[in-house]
Amino acid sequence: MKRTRMFLMTLNETGLSALGCGSTESATSTVRRDGAATFDVTAMRTDIEARNRHFNNAHVIGYSATMVNICTADARLLPPGADPVIGRRAIEALTAQYLTFGITEFREETTAFYGNQDLLIDEGTYVMVYDKGKKAEEGKHVNIWGKEAGEWKTYSNMWNSNAPSGADK
Repeated sequence: MKRTRMFLMTLNETGLSALGCGSTESATSTVRRDGAATFDVTAMRTDIEARNRHFNNAHVIGYSATMVNICTADARLLPPGADPVIGRRAIEALTAQYLTFGITEFREETTAFYGNQDLLIDEGTYVMVYDKGKKAEEGKHVNIWGKEAGEWKTYSNMWNSNAPSGADK
């Protein structure tokens, strides 16, 4: 019994290590058996951060097409205190609503980035200044990126404010 339990614990730890659970940074690249690198997560972080900058700027200039087209066709936005918003048409409606806030500053900072050639996770913080600079919101976000037609796009995005629930903004 003791040996079986030890074996299962070792198997579990090995499995979790192989999956990278608990890690917020992936290895720089995966390597094929022939030694060739197939995926460079560091380069992808640079690419995703550039995409995030375009997304951030679109909030301020009010360009909803950029905000919608950064998402996959079946993307899921998970806004705070609301039902999931699924698909580009629904995302476009939500985006139009957000743009009425008069956003004067929006920025995201990536604090953790990891993944592989199939999915990338971008975790971080955000600041949004709106209502002609009178109000500000700070919070955190998680973006899950997937490929659509060979291009990295947001598949899922969740964010929430650091303000206590029900706090007057």
